Amino acid sequence: MKRFHLSFLLILVMALSPGLPTALSQGGEVILGDEQFALYLPLLEGKRVALFSNQSGIVGDHTEPADVFPEGTDPLLVPFGQGVTLGEHILDALIRQDVHVTAVFSPEHGFRGEAGAGESVSSSVDEKTGVPILSLYSGNSRRPSDESMNTFDVLLVDIQDVGLRYYTYYISMYRLMDACAAWHKPVIILDRPNPNGYFLDGPMLEERFRSGVGVLPLPVVHGMTLGELARMINGEGWLEAGRNALDLTVIPCRNYTHQTHSSLICAPSPNLKTMKSVLLYPSLCPFENTVVSVGRGTDHPFEIYGSPYLQDTEGFSFTFVPESRPGASSPVWEGETCYGKDLRDMEPARILESGIQLDILTEAWRAVSEACPGVDFFGRPDSQGRYYLDKLMGTDQVRLMITAGCSAEEIRSSWQEGLNLFRAQRKPYLLYEE
Repeated sequence: MKRFHLSFLLILVMALSPGLPTALSQGGEVILGDEQFALYLPLLEGKRVALFSNQSGIVGDHTEPADVFPEGTDPLLVPFGQGVTLGEHILDALIRQDVHVTAVFSPEHGFRGEAGAGESVSSSVDEKTGVPILSLYSGNSRRPSDESMNTFDVLLVDIQDVGLRYYTYYISMYRLMDACAAWHKPVIILDRPNPNGYFLDGPMLEERFRSGVGVLPLPVVHGMTLGELARMINGEGWLEAGRNALDLTVIPCRNYTHQTHSSLICAPSPNLKTMKSVLLYPSLCPFENTVVSVGRGTDHPFEIYGSPYLQDTEGFSFTFVPESRPGASSPVWEGETCYGKDLRDMEPARILESGIQLDILTEAWRAVSEACPGVDFFGRPDSQGRYYLDKLMGTDQVRLMITAGCSAEEIRSSWQEGLNLFRAQRKPYLLYEE
C-alpha cells in the first residue's frame, strides 16, 4: 500500500476538497508574524521582554515530517503533533537572538497546554531557559500581579487562538493589555491565522451574561485574528484606560485573508486534539455542562457526543465511556456508557458551510426531553439564574427559544441583526481581506 507524508496528503486532500483548511493562499504560503524578526526585534532591543505564549508558539508553525501515513488517512483526524517534529519555540528563538526575556505569562491550561479546563496552574520556571513562567490561572484573579508588571518593559504576544468568544486565550490577552495600558507598557502582537476566521456567527454578548467564558461584546464566532481583536479592543475603548490608551503594535501575517483557512500543527488546548475538533468546536461546545458529554475523557473530544439518557433512542447508537485522564479529570458521565453520535465522518464542506450547527443541540434536547421528561437538560443555573449555555451564548434567548420548540433556523435568524451591526463595527480594525 502506498504511504505518504502527512503534509503531502493534507495538501492533496485540500486540493480535491474545496473549502478544506489549508496553509496556502493565492498569494503564496502564509508567513506568520513571529517569523518576521526584522520587523519586531528592533522594538525589543535593550528592553526587558515578557512573553504571553504557550505550547502553540512555534515560529512560523514550522514542522519536519517524522512519519508517514497510509493512503486514505483523513488529515483532519490525525492527532496534532503526530507524524511531525515541531520547529523552534518563540521563547527559544528570542533567547537565541539575545532578547532579554524576563518572564512568560501562561494562559488557561498552562505553558505546556496540559492542564484541564479552568484548572489552577502554579507559576514555575522553564527548565530549558530558566525564565520564570507566571501563570494567569494561579488563584482567582486571572490578572497579572503588580509584582509581575514590574518585571518587564514590553509585552510580546504569540499564541494560537481558535476565534471563539468562550475560548479564553483572548480574555487573558485582554487582561494583559488592560494592565499594560495602566502601566504604560507597549504590547506587540505577533499575529497568527484564525482557524475559524472565515465566518461570523452566534448572538452578541449581553452585559448581564459576562463571565469567565465571555467578557467582551462580541458574537460567539467573531472571525478575527488576535491582532485584529487587539486593535478593536484598543480602538473601541474597551480598556479601563480608555480609547487608544495602549501603545499597540501588530505584526500581521503575510499572504493571509479571512478565506485562507489555516490548519494548525499542535493542539491549542488539551481537548482540541485534531483539526476536525477545532472546526466542530463552535457546534459542540454549547453542550458543556448539560447532560450531554462532548467526549471529554475519550480519544475524540469535540468529535463525538452522547448521554446515558439517549440509550435506546433511534439515531443515537454510537457509544463511548468517558474516563478520567490528563487534561480531562472527572469528565461528565465518567465510567458510564453514553449513547450519541460520531461526527468524525462529517464532510468538511458541511462543517465549513454551516457555521454553528445549532440543529445538533436542538435535536439532542428534543431527544432527551422525550426520552426522560423530568431531566433538566441544561443542568443547574448559577446564583444569578444563568445557565452555562447562557454564558456560552452570551444570552438566555437561545435556551428559551430551544425550550419553546423553535427550530434551529428560527434561532439563528434571531441573532442576524446583531451580527450585521458587529460586522460593520469591526471593519476598521481588520488587517486582512474578508
